[in-house]
Amino acid sequence: MRIIAGACRGRRLHSPKGDRIRPTIDRVREAIFNIISVRVPDAKVLDLFAGTGAMGLEALSRGAQFCLFVDKSAEAVHLIRENVQMCAAQDRSRIIHGPADSAVRRLNSENELFDLIFMDPPYGKGYIEETLQIVAAVAREDALVIAEQHVRDKPPQVPAIWQMDRERRYGDTLILVYSRSTAPQ
Repeated sequence: MRIIAGACRGRRLHSPKGDRIRPTIDRVREAIFNIISVRVPDAKVLDLFAGTGAMGLEALSRGAQFCLFVDKSAEAVHLIRENVQMCAAQDRSRIIHGPADSAVRRLNSENELFDLIFMDPPYGKGYIEETLQIVAAVAREDALVIAEQHVRDKPPQVPAIWQMDRERRYGDTLILVYSRSTAPQ
């Protein structure tokens, strides 16, 4: 696993041992950043269920201003710290060790807002649907939410505040891109 483009291009990231953490593979990450490339420079990024931090670090490498990484796994937080240090991104990042829902509530109380929100939760558990319900509180009006799920997972019920802009399949991974809905609430 490596950073694909930008200032840290080619840097190999520390990867998990075993299958408890499922990082976004390079091909899928590249496809996502091809879709959102114009939105990345100077963006404030939230990487939920961050795993290795690869999505947020890719954004930082491509010019994002800041990334906040969230994961409840101690192993993941350790990997994120190592990878942030390897990419010399300590001054442009923050890591929260805890569940996504409580982190979002905390960020909301701190009046934090984000331009890009990545969500790569464990497959098959309904976390995308649950997280979409609360993440609007920390999303700027023109924010994008990029979620990953297994192609066989039940499609999430999308809250009225969000609309799906794109859906792309890459092998067993389904990429879902959401923006704020223009329909009356």
